[in-house]
Amino acid sequence: MKINLLKITGLSAAIVLLNSPAFSMNPEWEGTRRFLNRNVPGGRVQVQKNVTGTVIDENGQPVPGAGIKNQSTGKTTVTDVAGKFVIEASAGQVLRFTYIGYETQNITVGESSVINVKLAVSKNTNLEEVTVVAVGYGTQLQKEVTSAVAHVGSEDFRQSGSRNALDLIQGKVAGLNITRSGSNPNSGVSVQLRGVVTVTGSSSPLFVIDGIPGGNPDLLQQDDIESIDVLKDGSAAAIYGSSANAGVILITTKKGKAGPPQFNYSGYARKEYYNQWLDFLTPAQYKEKIASGEIKQQNFGSETNFVDQLINHDNLTQNHNLNFSGGTDKTSYRASINYRDLQGIAKENSREEYTLRFNINQTGLDNRLKIQANLVTNFNRANLLGGGGWESEQTKNPTLSNYNPDGTYRFDLTSTNEFARLFQETSYRKQQTSSADVKADLDIVEGLKASIFGSVTRDNRYDGQYRLKASENSVENTDFPGGGYAYKGDYLSQAWAVEPTLQYSKTIASKHNLNALVGYSYRYFMEESSSASNRGFINDLFHEDNLGQGAALGVGKASMSSGKNDNTLIAFFGRINYNYDGKYLLTAILRREGSSRFGANNKWGNFPAVSAAWNVTQEDFMRNINWVNNLKLRVGYGETGNSGFSNNASRVTLGGGGRYLYPDGQYLETYGPNRNPNPNLKWETKRETNIGLEFSVLKSKLSGSIDLFKRTTKDLLDTYTSPQPPFVQSSIYTNVGTISSKGIELALSYAAFRTKDFSWDIDATASTLRNTLDSYSNDEYKILYKTFGGIGGAGALGDAIVTYEGGALGEFWGKKFAGFTSDGKWLFYNRNGQAVPNAQINNSRDKNVTDLQMIGNAIPKYYASMAHNFRYKQFDLRVFLRGKFDYDILNRNALSYANKTWSGNLLTSTFDKYSQINDTYMYSDYYLEKGSYVKLDEVTIGYNFKLKTKLIRNMRIYATGQNLATITGYTGSDPDFIADNGTGPGVDNSGAYPSTRSFLFGLNVGF
Repeated sequence: MKINLLKITGLSAAIVLLNSPAFSMNPEWEGTRRFLNRNVPGGRVQVQKNVTGTVIDENGQPVPGAGIKNQSTGKTTVTDVAGKFVIEASAGQVLRFTYIGYETQNITVGESSVINVKLAVSKNTNLEEVTVVAVGYGTQLQKEVTSAVAHVGSEDFRQSGSRNALDLIQGKVAGLNITRSGSNPNSGVSVQLRGVVTVTGSSSPLFVIDGIPGGNPDLLQQDDIESIDVLKDGSAAAIYGSSANAGVILITTKKGKAGPPQFNYSGYARKEYYNQWLDFLTPAQYKEKIASGEIKQQNFGSETNFVDQLINHDNLTQNHNLNFSGGTDKTSYRASINYRDLQGIAKENSREEYTLRFNINQTGLDNRLKIQANLVTNFNRANLLGGGGWESEQTKNPTLSNYNPDGTYRFDLTSTNEFARLFQETSYRKQQTSSADVKADLDIVEGLKASIFGSVTRDNRYDGQYRLKASENSVENTDFPGGGYAYKGDYLSQAWAVEPTLQYSKTIASKHNLNALVGYSYRYFMEESSSASNRGFINDLFHEDNLGQGAALGVGKASMSSGKNDNTLIAFFGRINYNYDGKYLLTAILRREGSSRFGANNKWGNFPAVSAAWNVTQEDFMRNINWVNNLKLRVGYGETGNSGFSNNASRVTLGGGGRYLYPDGQYLETYGPNRNPNPNLKWETKRETNIGLEFSVLKSKLSGSIDLFKRTTKDLLDTYTSPQPPFVQSSIYTNVGTISSKGIELALSYAAFRTKDFSWDIDATASTLRNTLDSYSNDEYKILYKTFGGIGGAGALGDAIVTYEGGALGEFWGKKFAGFTSDGKWLFYNRNGQAVPNAQINNSRDKNVTDLQMIGNAIPKYYASMAHNFRYKQFDLRVFLRGKFDYDILNRNALSYANKTWSGNLLTSTFDKYSQINDTYMYSDYYLEKGSYVKLDEVTIGYNFKLKTKLIRNMRIYATGQNLATITGYTGSDPDFIADNGTGPGVDNSGAYPSTRSFLFGLNVGF
């Protein structure tokens, strides 16, 4: 360090002079004298140096975002994700360390340039109470929330390498049921919150991503998500009106923060293994059964494992994310680049994508104006060809081959050579999905803030298919045998939103806290598409890139279609939060909304909500009850709507009536109405009451929440028979029915063990639910029951589930098994309890005469999950289990393929458990099994390195096993992949994408 002695001497002389009587009596020099004395105490220059260190919590974990302020100079900084900080200070100056929920610490800088700080939890603060949650159009502290809102931070996400953002919170939120039909990289998830709320409308929750209503989860990558909040009850979701019947899921991405530039890399590689559940005969076993006469089928001489030939044994999924961030207290930024290559367990089944995300935050106008902008785009190419054909291949005669003796592919007219398809056809999708949003906040005067939010999203995709001249599809085509087939299609959707708001906050007499929000919302959505296909190509040179050359076009047998539709939604909304002394909390919401989808007589709807909470622990009588740290009672009521039906559903629409010969000799298309108008069409309305309790006890060692809810959705939409006249068509889409659900939800967290080197935390959720179709008819339109859950497979057996008015959803109605005759024929109980042959069973759906009975229910009565988190020094271990209990599954695999009537491969159970059957396929409770299971869903072990280098802030390696074991009595497919939500759950499907067991290895590095 270089020191200019001449400058020091001159500065010292100035200090002496200014402290002399001549100057000390003159107030005009007071400021200058104070400045010099403060910065050069004792006549010496205070040399500023970089003070570094790490801030940790009471468990020794780094604390990101802790504030550090130099009390002397006013300079500030915050800790990074590893808890590290750098700030300028000199000996004798005081650094103040602050973090919400912890005691403030003031530390005087000494000679050392390193200060490490361990924060202590504030004696008067419960950490659960300082969690910030998103509530729609703003945030609140958890302790101030009056509704049922679940918050999941990134530290609690599953570590299994998500395909979809919701995979991260599977089993984490009580009452939120997430079902994936398999590990297909191009499939989504089915989401249901607190049961079924509609029969034909949208059953998916509203996704709001960084404020964008209806945001696209495809744009999200695991490493870019900060938190996920679920608005579970009507009093919380009412702020989103007719889009919120099925709940609202708010996803917040990571943003730039003030601090030094940071770079973070995270990546993983995942290998999947086929998890075989169904036990079919091997080729050798099949030949033995033919030879013994147990199977009366032909032995074609080959031995083929058809399923194995579809499996991609070389699959290796990889994900790489690089993000960089930094900035000052005025401007901060964060950008990320993500590459992901998802390889399915099936051949020719993959998804490769690139995602770019950028966030910038700017503060100006003397800190009164804050602007935030986000831009994200995703490019992906999906191979859609593979992933199907599992049922066909599992159930083929295994003595057949995929090849002819001459080495060509073998085709027949009774099945498809799924293996040959993988080499003779192509099917892909090229897609770009983008979104941009900007929000500006302006503090007008103290307590009054104006905001405006605007967003646009765009989804553009192109599909292409081609089938070679030699492919089975082309060879077996009767119009153009041996001519290639080509298809092209495109789709574009765009959505715009503009939402200005005005927010006022005021504290009166130190105890009355008022926060009021009013706003306006405008949303416009448009989608358009087109497609064309042709056949009879004489060569395979152009594939789908020269559609006009196919012969089918010239004779009018090519296809072409296009379409476009849009809708507009506008709303006015307001919310008032009142808080008296932190004890009594009240929230009121009203949203008035109009939609172009609604009928002319019902364009507008009102969606009110009110909720209240009592922080019992703030009362004087709780002061001496030390074992209770937090106790809050909540109650709420809210109304939401469902406008998730097709555009123009309330209007007369025209459709083609066919081409006819006109008098002028031309064939012209005719048009006529193909839908009846319904000017009274409106939204489905859900009314919900929720009572909740939040608590933490035993020095916050045990915390949790309990919620009881009852919800009723009226004016259900469906298609009913309409009288003719006055209507033109025989059916009309209208509001009639009512559906309800009620349940209990429990969430618990327990700090089982805590020491300096070791900790063990347990998180658990549980819920129970009952869904009822209260009514489905009125004086004008009547439907006495609805059927769901198509059985499929062998035999035309119809639907397995019947829901009657007043009955529970998910009920299996079928024949009651009574045994077999001596020659293996079915016997069933009739309505009088008599065992009779199938021919004497009345299969009517009329409950007054039918012999069919309610034989089970496909909706689990109980859901539960449990996570164990262990930490020992630098090691961490996570074990996550979840399960569903007390419900039934129809084992359609056994129904179809454990019956010797089937001409292909059979399950091994055909010859033991089901060996008595000598009759045709039959649906009855004989094939119903309990579906309850417990799954060891995830085990993750990690290690955090402590590197003695300034180049790397932090580094962690980890390994994860997923879907490691399932405990169940069910003998069909993996019960976890069998739908248990919606109106038609519980039917097993051997054609579903296979269950897989996966192992993942990951690395996180910060530098």
